[in-house]
Amino acid sequence: MISAIYDRRSIRKFLDKPISKEDILDIIQSGVKAPSSKNRQPWKYIVIQGNAKEEMLKVFRQGIDREENESALLPQSKQHISAAKYTVDIMEEAPTIIFIVNSLGKGILSELTPEEHIYEICNIQSISASIQNMLLAATEKGIGSLWICDIYFAYSELCKWINSDGQLIAAIALGYPNEFPKERPRKKLEDIVEWRN
Repeated sequence: MISAIYDRRSIRKFLDKPISKEDILDIIQSGVKAPSSKNRQPWKYIVIQGNAKEEMLKVFRQGIDREENESALLPQSKQHISAAKYTVDIMEEAPTIIFIVNSLGKGILSELTPEEHIYEICNIQSISASIQNMLLAATEKGIGSLWICDIYFAYSELCKWINSDGQLIAAIALGYPNEFPKERPRKKLEDIVEWRN
């Protein structure tokens, strides 16, 4: 597993080659094995392929267009819209997209009590651990992956299209890689680790 951690890369170019259902289920099962706060296991996975993927991409592009030209959920992030458009192109090339939903989530526009807010944070931590497990399992199988947060540029449109209870958290693009990027720079440990004895 250490080698998978070191070898994992964010892949943005994919081969036109499907992933077997067995491999997808293995990857999701790895996500299910993640730790979760109070063992709530707040995750739900929605696998998108084929015609459903084409529908989803159309909805995603409509959301980005709304974000760019009408009422924006992320008005101070307009400089990232071109990157979101590029993300949709990446998703179009990937044979499989998995949306990850916080099945216990209240939604990003909900008013929360402090306790509910803490529950949301804990559930998102659990889901993040699940996503990381999935990325590492994909790497181990020679399958490329991209953790996608640009969904928030089409958040309401994608939530309506998915039509699932809970809070949409992220997406993962999966496919056999058609690139092998070098590792991106990381901060030095001495800059980010504080020891207290």
